[in-house]
Amino acid sequence: MEVTIEKQYPVAAGMPAAWAVLSDMHALATCMPGAQITEDVDATHFKGGVRVKVGPAVAAFAGTIEILTLDAASQTLKMLGKGADKGGSSASMELTAQLLPGEGGHCVLAGHAAVIVNGKFAQFGGRMMNSVSDMILAQFAEVFSQKAQALQAAQAAPVDHSTAAQPGSEGAAPTPAPAAHVAAPVVATEFNALGLVWALVKNFFAGLFGKKSGS
Repeated sequence: MEVTIEKQYPVAAGMPAAWAVLSDMHALATCMPGAQITEDVDATHFKGGVRVKVGPAVAAFAGTIEILTLDAASQTLKMLGKGADKGGSSASMELTAQLLPGEGGHCVLAGHAAVIVNGKFAQFGGRMMNSVSDMILAQFAEVFSQKAQALQAAQAAPVDHSTAAQPGSEGAAPTPAPAAHVAAPVVATEFNALGLVWALVKNFFAGLFGKKSGS
């Protein structure tokens, strides 16, 4: 079964900081709950995995990532990810992500993804897969924005030129002043599938009652 997703998310940082995160595969992988890069095969191929928690059980999915395009001029990343579990289920995703100018010096993360799932994942159906994908991508985009914002704040830390005139201090390099505090992104170590399903159930009933009350 194939699902196509096209979304845009606001990023609370400028394009330079956002591109620094988007072009760093290790930083980008940690934006996804439970995901990590385990091996750099070469400059464009990586091995990794995702930990998925369903109730008390934790399953691990192994996969590969290939960078197809990484263009700083157009601020575009195109990649292909593939993964499978021991039960025979598999999934692949071809993702194109691009940074676009936003308002107030910020930017927008625009993404187009084609996801193909096989095995037990395909039993969810297209509607459920779209809902699941929307929630996963929204959480990914939120952490991405936080990482870019934190990086921008660190890069913009002011330099303290008010070094005291101490004997022998001539020519001493100015010391950076403390940067404004930005909370570190909170990324789950496992993807909570049970929590996601519960969120989908709540959203379903909220929409159902909303339609009834509005009819």
